[in-house]
Amino acid sequence: MLNLLIVEDNERLRPALMSGLEATGELNILGGVPTGEESIEICFEQTPDVILMDVQLAGEMNGIEAAVAIRREHPRLPIVFYSIQDDEEYYRAFLRSGILSHYGYVRKSNYLLPDMIVPLLRDAVGGRSFIDPDIETRVHEVRQKDENDPMSLLEPNEQEVAKMVAAGMSNLHIAQRLGFRDKRTISRINGQIYTAWGLNTTSSDEKVARTRATIIVNIGRLLTWDEEGNPYTWDEAGNEIPWTPD
Repeated sequence: MLNLLIVEDNERLRPALMSGLEATGELNILGGVPTGEESIEICFEQTPDVILMDVQLAGEMNGIEAAVAIRREHPRLPIVFYSIQDDEEYYRAFLRSGILSHYGYVRKSNYLLPDMIVPLLRDAVGGRSFIDPDIETRVHEVRQKDENDPMSLLEPNEQEVAKMVAAGMSNLHIAQRLGFRDKRTISRINGQIYTAWGLNTTSSDEKVARTRATIIVNIGRLLTWDEEGNPYTWDEAGNEIPWTPD
């Protein structure tokens, strides 16, 4: 019998899911919480075999962000995501997460009955992955949109700063040009740019992130880098492929 944690912010749906899934006789419900922050705390105290995670939650974190935090402590802990929301930010969060296995991602409206959820949970525990075809299509569309127009992920002031960074200007010079009295404001804006472009997900220092941001501005295409520093882009099918300068 699998120990299941349910993370769902709907106060009516959560107890219904808990009772319905426990009634299958295949799952032991460890608990049900409405926020990602609470799910992280529970996983520190007792590790579930699998998590059923809504993507939109009541706390500051969405479900995918919570899953990333949980997997730092429990690598590849099986998680089935489900959501009724068609929100590009959630798809971007999923792309940035780097989740490759032990997961499912489905539309809540299509997979709400216990006898449909249990096979997804078992597949995730078995190391398999499944993504609802509709969601996979949308994730691919968002990836293509972003990789061909990385500036669209930035707010106007962030776009200005990114262009100045790419021109080789220091934070002090950028602050002076834009009329900021404190150059630390530019450091904070840089951090927002790195987050939007997925450049703050590794142990690389700020100088590396700055260099990579410069490359992205100059080529006008979103790239990702692995832990060895190799850059990648994506082909038309959404497969990651090595990138080399022309």
